[in-house]
Amino acid sequence: MNLHAKNSSKNVATLSGRNLEPYVRDVMTDLAVGTVFENSIELIGGQKFPDIIAKKYYGIEVKTTTQNHWKTTGNSVLESTRVDNVERIFMLFAKLASPIEFRCRPYEEVLSEIVVTHSPRYLIDMNLEQGKTIFDKIKIPYDTLRKEVNPIRPIVDYYKSKLKPGEELWWMDAENNSKPSSIVIKIWNNLSSKEKHDLKNRAMAYFPELFGNSNDKFGRLAIWFITSEAVVCPNVRDLFTAGGKQDCVIGEKVYKKVPRIFLNLFENMPSIIETITQTSASELSEYWQTCTTEQTKLFDWIDLVAELAKKIKDAKHLDIKQILAELILN
Repeated sequence: MNLHAKNSSKNVATLSGRNLEPYVRDVMTDLAVGTVFENSIELIGGQKFPDIIAKKYYGIEVKTTTQNHWKTTGNSVLESTRVDNVERIFMLFAKLASPIEFRCRPYEEVLSEIVVTHSPRYLIDMNLEQGKTIFDKIKIPYDTLRKEVNPIRPIVDYYKSKLKPGEELWWMDAENNSKPSSIVIKIWNNLSSKEKHDLKNRAMAYFPELFGNSNDKFGRLAIWFITSEAVVCPNVRDLFTAGGKQDCVIGEKVYKKVPRIFLNLFENMPSIIETITQTSASELSEYWQTCTTEQTKLFDWIDLVAELAKKIKDAKHLDIKQILAELILN
């Protein structure tokens, strides 16, 4: 292919995208004459993976770029369109920027990371060093991973293990992401009052750190708004703290100067309890970053909120655990 590029650079330069595949097929067909591969080269085309097969066992995946680099987005991790019985695949990468050049390497040796479009896909790097593939990182060989029932699970686990505090994965596999995000991104101020109310209550159920004193206690919530709810909120903190302190009557007791975030909590307990009740323990364990069960999840949430509230100076006069228990009983 490099000889073809050198001798017919103007013709090869026009073969971007799908146009290159039949050209490569024809070159392979000519080269196969007199070998065991004669009459076995087949262009698959369409949305199948890989693009060209030989002896119904080997495959060539063709990628092109008109930029002067050796990276591109590859195929889906799930490989749901993989051609049956093809076991050994090679990546043929055409850099059609001047000078035109082709490189070919075993497919699994050039997959460096996972990136996300509409689903997780491999990132191809034709300059990738040995031992630096995504499979080296997750410590699972390519041929083992692709045959897994759920090949996404080890990848999710790997990237989760690399998260810094306050970070979340943009994409999760269907097993753990029961609610797909909307294709439309919405601004908080454009939501209806009911939508705002529901989101705030779910946030208080899912993110108990809101009731603590961490400097970044609204960080995970801001990410969740975007990744799970497709909502951009420029002022997440104000949703829960705007309005200042106020006296609050619970039962026969008056609590003085209660911070606004706890007033929001007390006023919306029925809705918050309903959210916790209707959310599975496994999903809540993910949100709370600690294990809970169906039998104990409500009590576990109360304990989490009460423990975090102890660290807030303006809430030390509040017995949060007692107040929440009283509100639940009432």
